[in-house]
Amino acid sequence: MTIIIVDQHQYENGSQEQITKNKAETELVLDGGFCIPHTNSYGHNFRDYDVESERQQGVENFYRVNHINQTVDFVKKMRTEYEKLDKVEMSIWECCELLNQVIDESDPDLDEPQIEHLLQTAEAIRKDYRNQDWLHLTALIHDLGKVLLHPSFGELPQWAVVGDTFPVGCAFDQSIVHNKYFLENPDYNNPTYNTKHGIYSESCGLDKVMMSWGHDDYMYLVAKENGTTLPSAGLFIIRYHSFYALHRSDAYKHLMNEEDVENLKWLQIFNKYDLYSKSKVRVDVEKVKPYYESLIEKYFPAKLRW
Repeated sequence: MTIIIVDQHQYENGSQEQITKNKAETELVLDGGFCIPHTNSYGHNFRDYDVESERQQGVENFYRVNHINQTVDFVKKMRTEYEKLDKVEMSIWECCELLNQVIDESDPDLDEPQIEHLLQTAEAIRKDYRNQDWLHLTALIHDLGKVLLHPSFGELPQWAVVGDTFPVGCAFDQSIVHNKYFLENPDYNNPTYNTKHGIYSESCGLDKVMMSWGHDDYMYLVAKENGTTLPSAGLFIIRYHSFYALHRSDAYKHLMNEEDVENLKWLQIFNKYDLYSKSKVRVDVEKVKPYYESLIEKYFPAKLRW
C-alpha cells in the first residue's frame, strides 16, 4: 500500500483540540463540507502574483514568455500537430502516474507532484457532491494534458502547456494576469485581432473561440476524440478551468452562448476545489485508486490515443 503521510507540526503552546478549534475559526466552509484555507502552502494568499516569494520571479517570467508567444498562428500550429493524437497510447491511470513527474512552474500555490493535486481536488469534490461521479472523474483528469511537458509528447516548454488561458484572435483583457506583457505579442497591434470581438461574433459560443494553447485544450481534444461519455459540463471544465479571466473576472462573456452559461455554473463550483484544495494534506493513493478506476471504465475506453 502506498501511504502518503500528512505533515504534522509541533506546537509548544495549546492542545491539539485548541489548535483544531482555532483552525476551524479561520477557515471558510464551502458547500457544507470543504474548508477553504486562507493561505497556500507558502503562507501567501492564493493566486497572489505580486507577493515577494521564492517562486514569484519565475512565475512572472513564465507569463512574460507566454504572453509574447501565444498568438493565433502559434495556436493553429499546435492544434494541427496535436489533434493527430499520434504520440502515445495508454490508459487514463497510466497518464496519472506519468504526470507524477511534472511540476507546474506557473503555479504560485503548489510545488507538489501533480497527481497529488489531482487526487486532492477529486476527493474534496467527492465529499460534497457524492452523486455526481462524472465530476469526481473530471477533477481527477482535468490536468492530465500537462503530459505535454514529457519527452514522449514533444517536451513542450512550460509556457506552451500551463498557466492561465485566454482567447486569441480578439483583444487581450486587462484582467489577465501580468497583462502588460501582451504589448510584445505580435497580435496586439493587428487590427484583425485587437478589437473586442476580433474574428468572432457576439454569443458565438466558446467552442468557436481559439484559446491559448496548453494542457486544457489538449486534454479536451483527447477526451472528445476518444469518445468519452462525460457530460458537456465535464468537457467544459476540462477545456476552460484555466480561463480565469472568464470564471473569476467575468471577461469575454459576450462570446458565450446559452450552453456555455449553464456549464459555467459547474466550472465555478469546480474552480473552488481546484484552487483551494492545494495543500500539504496527502491522499492514500492505493485506497482510492479502485474507485477512480471504476469511473474511468464507465466514462472512457481502456486505452486512449494521446
